[in-house]
Amino acid sequence: MPPKPGRLASILRPWDMIWLSICLHWEALTQAIRRDGLAALGRPGEIRDAASAKLFSLTSGNFIAYEDTTIVPSLVKTARGVILELGPGPGNQIHRFDTSLVKHVYGVEPNPNFKDVIDIKLDKHGLREKYELIVCGVEDSDVLREGGITEGSLDAVLCIQVLCAVNDPKNVMKEVWKLLKPGGKFIFWEHGWSRDRLTNVAQACWNPAWSTFVGCNLTRNVLGDILSCGEWENPHEIEEPEEPFSLLPRIQGVLVKKA
Repeated sequence: MPPKPGRLASILRPWDMIWLSICLHWEALTQAIRRDGLAALGRPGEIRDAASAKLFSLTSGNFIAYEDTTIVPSLVKTARGVILELGPGPGNQIHRFDTSLVKHVYGVEPNPNFKDVIDIKLDKHGLREKYELIVCGVEDSDVLREGGITEGSLDAVLCIQVLCAVNDPKNVMKEVWKLLKPGGKFIFWEHGWSRDRLTNVAQACWNPAWSTFVGCNLTRNVLGDILSCGEWENPHEIEEPEEPFSLLPRIQGVLVKKA
């Protein structure tokens, strides 16, 4: 495993991602104006979705390589039965599922621009018949119900770096808890507010630009959002690796819904 960067390097690290995203947002905007004229300015959400999809598709390999040095691969392999993957994005976890344990995976992703890259990975890794992409948010219960996802219907929910990006993480976690069967697993690797005070300051300084252009938040109490949604059998098993300099300190684990 490569050595962890010091405080200054950690503070400066977000800039590369922010700058790339700014460039991609500008590119998406100019392409939309060329195609649709000034009417494109009335659809900022479409421009943001296009830029975000390109950002995370371009950087997918880097994310996968970094996650390979973490607990993420082993976490994904614990998912079995009927699974909901929250926010698959460009499909970074698809190759990590143990297909012998998977009955069906629902990928719930609100950004439709990821569909093509996900389809390519499903064909490559033999999950085409077991993986279904649903373009919506987990709060869209009517859409999920049409796809066969109802309260108490899931064996597992996989959540890898998603709660930082949703509009209302508390509401998302309440929906996740409802959808899990008693004994179902919430499998997660997330980042949130640092316990280190100087890192807190850096997170607060970067968060306006990071949340605007990268699309996720550095300052959320993700642990609190997870624990407050319902009763878990094993909250004491949540792990928080010590990363005092990181602007993306992790929490991770496999929580079991209390029967």
